Amino acid sequence: MGMFRTSVAFLLYLAASLGAPVPCEQEVLRLQAELRGLMEVIEQQHHYITGLHSSQAQQLQHIPNSHLSLDDLYRDCSEVFADGNVASGLYVIRPDASPSALRVYCDMNNGGGWTIFQRRTDGKESFDRAWVEYKHGFGDLYSPEGEFWLGNEHLHHLTSPGRYELRVNMEDFEGNQRFAEYKDFKVDDEKDQFALHLGEYSGDAGNAMANGPSAGLEFSTYDQRNHREKPDDASCIRHSKAGWWFSRCDAGNLNGHYYNGPYQAMSDDGVVWYTWHGWWYSIKSVVMMVRASDLAEHVPPPLPGQHGP
Repeated sequence: MGMFRTSVAFLLYLAASLGAPVPCEQEVLRLQAELRGLMEVIEQQHHYITGLHSSQAQQLQHIPNSHLSLDDLYRDCSEVFADGNVASGLYVIRPDASPSALRVYCDMNNGGGWTIFQRRTDGKESFDRAWVEYKHGFGDLYSPEGEFWLGNEHLHHLTSPGRYELRVNMEDFEGNQRFAEYKDFKVDDEKDQFALHLGEYSGDAGNAMANGPSAGLEFSTYDQRNHREKPDDASCIRHSKAGWWFSRCDAGNLNGHYYNGPYQAMSDDGVVWYTWHGWWYSIKSVVMMVRASDLAEHVPPPLPGQHGP
């Protein structure tokens, strides 16, 4: 900023010291006015950049983390919880397989230690996205109600080492809540199309992902369709407005088009969990999250009034 001011001041001084003839005085005045205008623009940009820095600094203050070294960061929200952090919120982690750190939202309910990778609440965020967007992630991670997808590449890094389990919390437009859990949750890397693996199911929402992901079900988007297990279901990928691991068409598509009501879906392209509400009901809210299985085996039972796993 100081360099810009020095340069502008020098040009003003040079213009004033030229001793131009009288017919050129108006041109000198015009140039001086333009230079003053440029200086005002530079000043405004400086204030804007300063405001951005301040905003980012305030956001970082809300991300609790006791470790500053990249080598000492928590690997996931399970480690965050195991280290005594019981408040849900934003944390910085670095999975073993990840080349860099990332910010995630940790949910410390239902036994604690859950890393949220998907949230749907109000339809403000479009999930009709391209392959590269699902790879790197998108949406509003910072707001407690913001919609986002953490990113398939991050999911792969997160679930590669050790054993992880998946939990899906759902709520309909009548306020009813259901959940589904799967053991041995894993997402392959991009060369294997971010294929999904799931193990044993438990919960009260029904097993909408049955008979598909156990052997690895490839992720698909409108610009990269993968479906090696059931080629007849390729039409589901074409008409769906989402990126997802398509199994039995849209039987368990939680990235579908968001409808502001349960019965507005004109087809089965909504936020669908077939075994709970069928194909034609679009669910109001969804949260998908993972945690280390060894933590789940050793967490204490929930206190009275808390939701159990």
